[in-house]
Amino acid sequence: MADKKADLAGPGIGNYDELAKELPDDYEALLPPKERMRAVHLIKNYIEENLCSELNLQMVRVPLIVDRESGVNDYLDRDGSRTPVEFRCGLGLEKPITAQVVQAATKWKRMALTQFHCGVGEGICTDMRAVRKDYFLDHDHSSYVDQWDWERTIRPQDRNLDFLKDIVRKLWKVILGAGKMAREEFPALRTDKYPDFPDELEFIHAEDMLALYPDLPRKQRETRTLKEKAPALFIIGIGWPLKDGYPHEMRAADYDDWVTETIVKNGEQYHGINGDILVWNPVTRRRHELSSMGIRVTKDTMKIQLKMSGQEDFLKLPYHQAILNDKIPLSIGGGIGQSRTFMYLLRTAHLGEVEISVWPEVLKDICAEKNIHVLE
Repeated sequence: MADKKADLAGPGIGNYDELAKELPDDYEALLPPKERMRAVHLIKNYIEENLCSELNLQMVRVPLIVDRESGVNDYLDRDGSRTPVEFRCGLGLEKPITAQVVQAATKWKRMALTQFHCGVGEGICTDMRAVRKDYFLDHDHSSYVDQWDWERTIRPQDRNLDFLKDIVRKLWKVILGAGKMAREEFPALRTDKYPDFPDELEFIHAEDMLALYPDLPRKQRETRTLKEKAPALFIIGIGWPLKDGYPHEMRAADYDDWVTETIVKNGEQYHGINGDILVWNPVTRRRHELSSMGIRVTKDTMKIQLKMSGQEDFLKLPYHQAILNDKIPLSIGGGIGQSRTFMYLLRTAHLGEVEISVWPEVLKDICAEKNIHVLE
């Protein structure tokens, strides 16, 4: 059980000796750096255009820094283990602004739906940049984060699993289309070394995954399911405590709705109208998360989740007050990792091959020994 608890938050392998064993020994990049950068930007443009088309979104600007007092920064997990970069700014002010670098635009987006006058069925998409200083830096976790953060206004009757699944299928259609486009444009990507991208993803509830592998911690459950059941998954219900007493993963209490009751299966009540898209990465031979998303909290479900998380003091913040006072609409939204997606579609072994960030020397040395060369 201790392993399960340790696996609830804190992404990354966590040990460089272990990482050295995990990274592939037979790796060879399919594209040289210059061609890879051209592919990255073609994929980026394709996804932005088609994501907006499929979900009726418009690209908008997004903040890199926010006022700490606004409450709109994303704390990612509800255990307080990952905190934002913070600094004071405002030369000449009697009381300087305490600003934070965003960790994601999750809460800002929902408020922005009102600012941009988005009607029901309309939404926004952003080319978001963030800093997450508390990550363990490995092959697929970076302190520099780039995401397509998107949000769309919905109706009360849309708050159900069928609507959630429909949106997920549209997202997968866009990601799959980007991969096929890249293969057409870059023949070197059409290799027998790796399988084709799966045409469809499978839906599984976190409770059902636990039932399949009750003794395994979360990441090992995900790995086994991807290897044995389907190479592309959407895991439903992340945040609610499962039958073993632990949530599948810690999830912030003030955006995704993970308490709403959904189906009853074998006499057990299931919860949550949110989830993650995960795929099997044939290059790293590991689980690979592409997106976290969900139908957002109502004022009632937010209060329940904050109480469960011991964070009811958040209710006084402007973002939370806006939800409590019906100042912002019901919505669905999520973040799709840009570099994670490029890494998956271009069959690279490391985020550093498709983005430029900072990496420890020990990691760069391990990668160089395995013919993995990060950009600097």
